[in-house]
Amino acid sequence: MTMFDYEILRLIWWALLGVLLIGFALTDGFDLGTAALLPFVAKTDAERRMVINSVGPTWEGNQVWFILGGGAIFAAWPFVYAVSFSGFYLAMFLVLASLILRPVGFKYRSKRPGPKWRSRWDWALFVGGFVPALVFGVAVGNVLQGAPFRLDSDLRAFYEGAFLGLFTPFTLLAGLLSVAMLVLHGSAWVALKVEHGPVHARARRFGAVAGIASILLFALGGVMAAKLGFRIEGVADPFGPSNPLRTTSVASPGAWFANYGLHPWMLIAPVLGFGGALLALLGIQTRSEWAAFGGSSLSATGIIATVGLSMFPYILPSSIDPHSSLTAWNASSSEKTLGIMLFVTCVFLPIVLAYTAWVFRVMRGRVTTRLVTTHPDFY
Repeated sequence: MTMFDYEILRLIWWALLGVLLIGFALTDGFDLGTAALLPFVAKTDAERRMVINSVGPTWEGNQVWFILGGGAIFAAWPFVYAVSFSGFYLAMFLVLASLILRPVGFKYRSKRPGPKWRSRWDWALFVGGFVPALVFGVAVGNVLQGAPFRLDSDLRAFYEGAFLGLFTPFTLLAGLLSVAMLVLHGSAWVALKVEHGPVHARARRFGAVAGIASILLFALGGVMAAKLGFRIEGVADPFGPSNPLRTTSVASPGAWFANYGLHPWMLIAPVLGFGGALLALLGIQTRSEWAAFGGSSLSATGIIATVGLSMFPYILPSSIDPHSSLTAWNASSSEKTLGIMLFVTCVFLPIVLAYTAWVFRVMRGRVTTRLVTTHPDFY
């Protein structure tokens, strides 16, 4: 079906999953960050309408990356989908309930002129931005420390954790890092898209705080992650059938740092995480909005890539039965399925990227107070 063997297909789909997660963070991420900032950077109704309309034309299209990520996990990594979407069910329900508030808030906020009515929807939009950002980070923290699941001899998954068990000091730190990262990205977007004035100035101030928080939390997370990790005993078979029980894994504190010693080029990921945040802070300080937005984008890319590269080849390790841990080599779909999906992706992903670029080009320019007050079709 393709020119690639099973090992390369698995590696490509592992990388594509990372690309989709980064794409989600870079596009829908600034939507979430903007919503989380809404009640704080905008005080009057006109100011809040200006912030809302900075993401109004593109937020629906940006959510495609979230759907693509879930679809890729379902099709390419069925074991990961089965364990994560069932074990993290309540957390995902919380995310979806929060995300549902966004379209409702966008559509209904301006249906009535009352300040109380609009204020309630503004806080609903805040919840729709802050809660997903926090929970996504908590989920990543749980992936790094291992999820409490096991597989029986028939490869049936049993999740033995509780909802409150998802929230540990490390996972909460990961959640706060996610919030800081996306608030930095959202503030850079708001500064780029709204007119110069009070909203622009407040966005820059919040962005500076979020940038500093991102650097500190990322560094602290690295220190805490030094106590975490898993490693494969023996030699993994990249060409073998997808059966997690064929792989022998053990918990190994500090193993998440091992890849950087074996492959020093991977250090580019944490360097981007820190360097991008510093560039964003420099852009904020020098009033260079494009530098700030570019820096926040690089920082988000670096932070997400750091997680993926640190864990490779693991995708979802088990904290209670390391033998059941899921890796890129033992949890994928069949070779034929991955080949067909890769062909489809090569056809349609460039179309999605081209359309996204076209939309952002058409919708370029700043949102002003005059625009939102003279155009009734604006949010």
